[in-house]
Amino acid sequence: MCKLLNLALASSIAFGANSAFGDDSVTLQLKWVTQSQFAGYYVAQENGYYAEEGLEVEINPGGPDISPPQVIAGGGADVIIDWMPSALASRERGLSLVNIAQPFKSSGMMLTCLKETGIESPEDFRGRTLGVWFFGNEYPFLSWMSQLGIPTDGSENGVTVLKQSFNVDPLLQKQADCISTMTYNEYWQVIDAGISADELITFRYEDQGVATLEDGLYVKEEDLSDPAFVDKMTRFVRASMRGWKWAEENPDDAALIVLENDATGAQTEEHQMRMMGEIAKLTAGSNGTLDPADYERTVATLLAGGSDPVITEEPEGAWTHAITDQALN
Repeated sequence: MCKLLNLALASSIAFGANSAFGDDSVTLQLKWVTQSQFAGYYVAQENGYYAEEGLEVEINPGGPDISPPQVIAGGGADVIIDWMPSALASRERGLSLVNIAQPFKSSGMMLTCLKETGIESPEDFRGRTLGVWFFGNEYPFLSWMSQLGIPTDGSENGVTVLKQSFNVDPLLQKQADCISTMTYNEYWQVIDAGISADELITFRYEDQGVATLEDGLYVKEEDLSDPAFVDKMTRFVRASMRGWKWAEENPDDAALIVLENDATGAQTEEHQMRMMGEIAKLTAGSNGTLDPADYERTVATLLAGGSDPVITEEPEGAWTHAITDQALN
C-alpha cells in the first residue's frame, strides 16, 4: 500500500544522510496536557537525546480546545501526536496526515460503568446514556456501536450519547451509566473519587475487538518530499524512541521528569507515577515501527461503520516505514 511513498522517502533519507541542513528545530504538538502519556518526549528532551541528534525540540501541550490536526494544518507544528481514527478521518477530509512512527502498541480506551446500573455486557448498553469524548475521540466508539447494531440516536433500542467533557463528573453525578476512560487516567480519577473497583465494570476496546491505534506520530505528506524535513524527522523519531524505552525501564523517574515540565502545577506525583506504570504497558512491545496488522485492524474497525462509517474507503499512503527503518535499524 505504501511502497511508492517508502521508496520516495528512502531516496530523501539517503540524500539527507549526506547533507547538512540548517534548520534543526522541531515543534511537537501533544494530544493533551503535560502528563506521563507523553513521558518519552520529555525524557528525550531532559536526557539530552534530542540535543545529541542536533535538534531543538519545542513540546507544546494540548488541551480540550486544541485539535492537533488543526494545529498542523495551520502550520503550528511539524509533527503531532494523534489517534489513528482521528488522523485517518482528517486524511479523508483532505488533510494528508501520514503516520511516521507508532510508539503505542496497545489501546488504553475503555467504557467504565457503575455496576449498580445492571450493565453486564455491551448488549445492556441499549436504552442507556453513555459519556463519549468528541474532538476526534468519538470515532472508535461510533464504530463499536455500529458493529453491535446499536443506534446512537437516543432511541429506546439505542443509546443516548452524552458529549463528555474531559472529566469523570457524569459518572460521579450519575448523569451517565457509563463514561469514557483511559486505563492510565480517568479510571483512576473515578477510584480516587471514592468509588471502589468492585463497584465498577469496565469494557476495554481491546477486549471487544474494536481497539484502534492511539498516540502515533503524524506529519503532513507534502513535507515528506523535503529531504531536510525527512532527515530531521528521522533524528527526532530515533531520539524519541530512546526516550520511550528509558521511560519504560525507569517509570518513576520518567514521571518526575514529566512533573518538572508541568507548567500548570496541576499534576500530582502519585497520579503521574501511577499513569506512567500504565502507559508503559501500552508502549511495551513497540520499537516505534507501525505494525501493518495493527493498522489493518484499525482501518477495518473504522470502515465497519454501517450507514455512517468513520472513513468510507481504505486509505492510500497513510503510513510509511521509511523513517523508522532508517532511525531504528
